[in-house]
Amino acid sequence: MKKYYVLGVMSGTSLDGIDIAEITFKHTNKWAFRLGVCNTIPYSKIWIKKLKKAHTKSKKELKLLDVAYTNYLSKIINNFIQKHNIKNLDAICSHGHTILHEPQNGYTLQIGNLPDLAKLTQQNVVCNFRVQDVQLGGQGAPLVPIGDQLLFPDYKYCLNLGGFANISFQHKKNRIAFDNCPVNTVLNYYAQLLGKPYDNNGNFAKAGNLNTKLLRELNQLDYYKKKTPKSLGIEWVNSTIFPLLNTYSINPKDVLHTFSIHVATIIANDLNTYKSQPNFKLLITGGGAYNNFLIEKITELTDIIITIPDPKTIEFKEALIFGLLGVLKLNNNINTLSSVTGATNNHSAGNVFVYQNRTD
Repeated sequence: MKKYYVLGVMSGTSLDGIDIAEITFKHTNKWAFRLGVCNTIPYSKIWIKKLKKAHTKSKKELKLLDVAYTNYLSKIINNFIQKHNIKNLDAICSHGHTILHEPQNGYTLQIGNLPDLAKLTQQNVVCNFRVQDVQLGGQGAPLVPIGDQLLFPDYKYCLNLGGFANISFQHKKNRIAFDNCPVNTVLNYYAQLLGKPYDNNGNFAKAGNLNTKLLRELNQLDYYKKKTPKSLGIEWVNSTIFPLLNTYSINPKDVLHTFSIHVATIIANDLNTYKSQPNFKLLITGGGAYNNFLIEKITELTDIIITIPDPKTIEFKEALIFGLLGVLKLNNNINTLSSVTGATNNHSAGNVFVYQNRTD
């Protein structure tokens, strides 16, 4: 039996904070995991402002931001390690933070993936998982599906409701996955207009009213007609979603209500398109799993059996799976599926930065 002890580190587009998960993986005939200490470290207001505006910066400015973010990230990780007395790690497996994602232009950028991270944390680091896939003609996303396949084989579908919704499932002999639609990148913005960081339980949305014209326009956006593989970035939200929402003079609760139903509709449509029989099991994770209004609407639109797991799995599944991607990379095993991303072939993605002065 092989055993690995790592930290999975993830920062999502919704800017909730940096997720860090202490993980032990075991592998015999199949993979098993145990989540230890897990924390989300909120971003400071300064960093939220920097990251929100980062996509507008020049290449020179982005290089400076990358260095600053790598330093910031290392401090967050070091504090976590010291606070929880963590020793003898095999690696830190870090996603970084996505600033630009334009696979159609052969480009994706996640900051915080510099070699300095290994030196600053005094740990081996596996990171920068998306670039290679884009270079191989893929979308560079989603990367979580191989983790769904290896760690959660009992579920036909795995749906993550984070900044974006993305779904993963087995279809015939291949793993299929794609981004469904934006979720918390939009919902959090309108909740913040109402004075809250997010829409707790979907209560704001529940109190709002449906705007049928807006819903119809949202549902007819071109992205939803595209075939897989396909993925979304914050650029699309800024260039398409927010301008559309801004053409309607309706209050934030009505936007939240309408957009939540839009999300549920798109997800249900995708589920129903690939559903071969009723009563398949769907695992839902990510912050949106706590949005009762959204979950109710998805439930109303499909007959699939929905499972909401324990809080650690809900909140730290992506950090968990990036930990697995790192372990797979350390062994030069496949961690990115061409059936998911559209790359020319399956491959082992990521950079490995070995800290030379480790004594453990």
